[in-house]
Order: sequence, then C-alpha cells, then structure tokens
Amino acid sequence: MQDVTTARRSALDRAERLRRLSETEQDLVRLANEPGFWRWLEQIKSTGGCAHPIYLAGHTTTARATTGEVLSCYDTAPEPGGRLAVRCRNRRASRCPPCSYLHSGDTFQLVRSGLLGGKGTPSSVAEHPRLFVTLTAPSFGSVHRVTHGGELCRARRGGGQCEHGRAVGCGLRHSRDDPAVGQPLCPDCYDYSAHVLWHAHAGELWNRTTRMIRRHLAGAGGIPQSRVGEHLRLSFAKVAEYQQRGAVHFHAVVRLDGPNGPDSPPPAWTTARLLSAAVRSAAAAAEVLMPYVFGLGEHTFRWGAQLDVHAIRRAFDDGPVTDQAVAAYVAKYVSKSVGDAGGCDRPVTSSEEIALLPVSAHTRALMGTCWRLGRLPELDHLRLRSWAHTLGYRGHALTKSRRYSTTYGELRDARTSHKGGLGQEPIAGAPDVITVSAWRYVGSGHTAAQAEIAAGIAEDRAQLRAILYEERCAGGSASVGVAA
Repeated sequence: MQDVTTARRSALDRAERLRRLSETEQDLVRLANEPGFWRWLEQIKSTGGCAHPIYLAGHTTTARATTGEVLSCYDTAPEPGGRLAVRCRNRRASRCPPCSYLHSGDTFQLVRSGLLGGKGTPSSVAEHPRLFVTLTAPSFGSVHRVTHGGELCRARRGGGQCEHGRAVGCGLRHSRDDPAVGQPLCPDCYDYSAHVLWHAHAGELWNRTTRMIRRHLAGAGGIPQSRVGEHLRLSFAKVAEYQQRGAVHFHAVVRLDGPNGPDSPPPAWTTARLLSAAVRSAAAAAEVLMPYVFGLGEHTFRWGAQLDVHAIRRAFDDGPVTDQAVAAYVAKYVSKSVGDAGGCDRPVTSSEEIALLPVSAHTRALMGTCWRLGRLPELDHLRLRSWAHTLGYRGHALTKSRRYSTTYGELRDARTSHKGGLGQEPIAGAPDVITVSAWRYVGSGHTAAQAEIAAGIAEDRAQLRAILYEERCAGGSASVGVAA
C-alpha cells in the first residue's frame, strides 16, 4: 500500500511539473512576440538578471537653473509597458542572488575602506589599532554540534537522563549538513523564552559594550569618562550571523581613531593590545537587565563564553586575519539570513502560518515563542510578533558607526554616476544644475517565462565572473575579496 501511495504521489508531482513547463513555454512564446521584448531584455540585462525587479513609471529632467537649458531628459513612456525595470536591491542570496552579490561587493568596499582607506577615508587608518571581534550568544540548552575526526557529540561517560527522561548526551558523529546539528538534545529543557528575549536585547547589549570599551580605555589613559571624546573615538562595523542553533552572533571590525575620527591618529598610548584588553573586559562586564515580567521573572542578558579577538594585520603580513580577508569575510555573511540557518526570511502573520512553515521543530518553537510572548503587554515594546521570522532579533544585518567609512548610499551613487556618465561631461553636483523627477511604483516581479530568462542572465554573469577570476588566479593577480 505504501509503494502504491508513493508511486501515486510521484505521478502527481510529475504531472504538476509538466503542467508548469507547458505554461512557461506558452508564456515564453507570448513574451517573444511582444513588440517591446528586446528593449525589455536590455532592461533585465542592466539589472544583472534581478530575480524580482521593481517597475517604475515617470520621468526625470536635468536643466541649468540660470538659463533653463535642458541637459538631459528621460521618460518611460516609450519603454515596454511604459515602465522601467530597476534592481530590487535585496541583500539576501536566498531572495535575489544578483542583487545579493552586488550588495556583498558594496559591503566589501565599505569594510575595506575603513581598514585601508579610500572612498573618502584616509589611508592612515591602516596604522590605527584594529581588531576583528566575534561575540556569541550564551547557552540556552545543550544542542547537537558538528564533530570532527573521531570526536563524538556531547559524549557522556556516565550516561544519565534529564528530568524529562531524555539522554543528557549524544555520543554520535554529525557532519555539517546533518539535520540534527543545532537541534536541542531535550526541547523541554531548552530555554526558548530566554533565547528570543536575548535576541530582542542584543542590540542594546552591543551598545552597552561599546560604551564600556570607551570607559575602560578612559581608565587606562587616566582620562575622565566625560572627556574621553576629546582624546579618542571608537569606530566599528559589525555583521550579524545566525548559528545553526538559531542564535545570532556578531562579527565586528573595531578601530580606534583620534578625536576627529579617521582623519586624526589615536593617542600614542593606545595600542591594539590595549584595545583588545578593553574589548575583553567590556564583553565580560556588559549586561542588560529586563525587568520582572509575570510568568517569566527577571532576566539578565550577557554575551556567551566564546569570545574571539584578533588584531587585524596588513594584507602583505602572514596570518589569516588580514584586512582584505576580514572585509571579504564580513561581505560573505551580509548576504545570509535566518533562512540559511533553516528559518524563514519573510514575516509571518499568525500562529497557524508558523505551524505550516517548512522549518525544523526547533526553529518553529522559537518562532512560536515569539508569537506567544508578543501578546504580553509588558513586552509590547519589543514587537516580538513582527520579528518572529527573525526569531526575535530586531537589528540590521550590518551596522556601523557614523565615522567608520563610506555609506551604501554613497557607493550606489558613485556606481550610478559611473555607469551613466561614460563619454559625457559630468554635470551632477554643479551649482547651476537642477534635476526634476517624478516616479511612481507600477509593479514588480516576473512571469514564469521572464523568471527563466532573468535566471539565465544571472547564471551567465556568474559564470563569466568565475572565468575571469580563474584567469586572474592563473596570472597571479587575484585579489582576496568580493568584486562589486
């Protein structure tokens, strides 16, 4: 009977795939016969094969304010459908690989310029004390972990069981793609409430840590805490990454500047070793207290025991923690999301939807805990239901201090100016030039055939990048990092 059911399900799946293939072929014929197909194809190529483009309609005119002379004018009226396709700019590789790749490239340039200079940051920052810091979440319960060689997962010589009748150890070997990795040994022992509440307070915990670093540096230099800003400035860029257990940890680039930021050197008595000691002491002392909540009690949130602090070396020095490698490392993780840890990268609207999501039982329990705690009036300010899909974490994927380096907006503007200004006299920013624009949203996404064409364009671009990278490696001129 089971074999018959399996065969029937396979036959239904095959029929569904054939139906979708037929619909895609019909849509492709319709699309290819439309009069504006080739112009639409040019638009999608200009977006790099964006998986979910945004369509805009409108116009923009650039003219000289003094004479009224029109320098350039663009209108979407003659475009296919009277609209223009632009990138969705989604950073998640699971949503749009082309835009994610571009965002990772921008992140690489943003972090790298804060380590080596460029993009408006002086090259002297390379001589400032610089650290690469990893801060982790504390333990909320024992989980299965990846093993190496002959190592066993949670081996317990004496065996034993928890109060719920489950073994307190594992004793098996797990590869990285083992679905058991990150899952709790006993779900009933796991503190799901503390997990999601720690996520909700992780941003404040980081803020307090940076303030304590400044205090410890002031103490080391004999400076009053109220005047530490007159002597030094702490700059940073950090990215959040989800571990397989669904807990966030932070990778941060921390740099010490003078009082005027990257344009001024730090005090002579500050060193990378002193900054490292300040980071370690601040991470050990920082905490956030959540007031008493009926049924939950009080919680004091701290960092986990695992703390990595490494001095960042120059690219030509020995060692893995170089400025180029760190920039590439941060750029790689900014394209990831909770979906890469087995979660869901879109908001949820009900507990019923959570129950039907194709996620692990552990992730579903974390999302359910967010939904359950989100109804408590005492926790309303945490907006746990709105952030249930991120397991309660409310922060951005990447954050930085104001004076660390350039911004995403400046990088995008520079790229737009570069692409649009080839062979033309630059006019942007001139005092007597004004631009008048009017745009409106008219749609987004692809039909089945459009999605296939866009995916082919994106794949061709990726293969071309791989070929160029291999050629550079063969020529000995490959650079570590992510190309924009």
